[in-house]
Amino acid sequence: MSQTKKGLNTLCTHEGALEDTLFKGATSPLYMSSSYAFEDVDLKRYPRYFNTPNQEALGKKLAALEHAETAMIFGSGMAAISTALMAFLKAGDHVVFQQTLYGGTYNFAVTQLEKYGITYTFTEGWDVVDFEEVIQSNTKVIYLETPSNPLLTITDMKGVANLAKEKGIFTLIDNTFASPINQNPIDFGIDVVMHSATKYMGGHSDICAGVVASSKENMDRIYQTAICFGGSLSDYTVWLLERSIKTMALRVKAQNENALLMAKYLVSNPDVAAVNYPGLETHPEHELAKSQMKGFGGMLSFELKSEIDVSHFFRNLRLIKPSMSLAGLESTMISPAKTSHALMSPEDREKQGIKDSLVRFSLGIEELEDLIGDIEQAISETKSVSLPV
Repeated sequence: MSQTKKGLNTLCTHEGALEDTLFKGATSPLYMSSSYAFEDVDLKRYPRYFNTPNQEALGKKLAALEHAETAMIFGSGMAAISTALMAFLKAGDHVVFQQTLYGGTYNFAVTQLEKYGITYTFTEGWDVVDFEEVIQSNTKVIYLETPSNPLLTITDMKGVANLAKEKGIFTLIDNTFASPINQNPIDFGIDVVMHSATKYMGGHSDICAGVVASSKENMDRIYQTAICFGGSLSDYTVWLLERSIKTMALRVKAQNENALLMAKYLVSNPDVAAVNYPGLETHPEHELAKSQMKGFGGMLSFELKSEIDVSHFFRNLRLIKPSMSLAGLESTMISPAKTSHALMSPEDREKQGIKDSLVRFSLGIEELEDLIGDIEQAISETKSVSLPV
């Protein structure tokens, strides 16, 4: 759909804001009611119907940011993902999942879909041909994640979208790692965009939420499933999320800059075996990332060399937090094998290339030299201690 010429910071700050008609306050008023009138009203409002004033207003902001016609806010990223998938799938259908995938989505696929008579296939890779090779006659959905969690692989969105359209298949994408600041999949032909709004949209490690954005036709379909699954979000958290999104473009720009410089530093660090970041010219899909991303994101991952114990390294960090989740103002690290992808079997993690030595690094907005100093002292402390036999 056509968009206004407003800049990102303007959209983040003003789009979808509710007007305080009573007191003329500068911020959107918060409507906490869970009970609204049903007589003599144009719209019957109810929190589980995703149509309270704050829910509707934030949806307009998110739709504008993702170049979509409309958007809905959910209680978590997985609520958004599972609801969107089930809106387009039924018994007897088949779905293609990208091989490199967030562990929670992987777990949903392998533990839940067969209960509903839905079959699935994971691709061998993330090139367009890998998706084409596993499409079946009953395939209804292709599911992407780019950049992927935690290996930062890049998938050709336009190529997969064109393939899907030729075969009448819906495309769904997890756009969490990029954020709408760095990437807008709808511009490349993707049908439905999802986010864990807990991450860059919330941005302060204090909100849990999810987002789905698409055309009105697709969202009408998702809405019918959503009101049955009940994954709505409290209006107070919706209000907090709207407040946080006002600074998203500023935060993400700073995180992009830190991540690129950090990736270059880690490549030069003799104690690091490998670095995954699409902004590096050595990344296998660097040129593809340049063609479909406005910034390379604040996420990277790296492998420590085998003589450095990852758990000891985490314990020796003083500034960077070994903490779950990502995309906060503060820098965090995790072991995907122990957290985001712990529900996968060791064999499946190995197939994806997720080693025990892999560290996922979410860059915050701190000064780069402080972050580098923390990494260097943590490695030094870890190397100085004899590991137990």
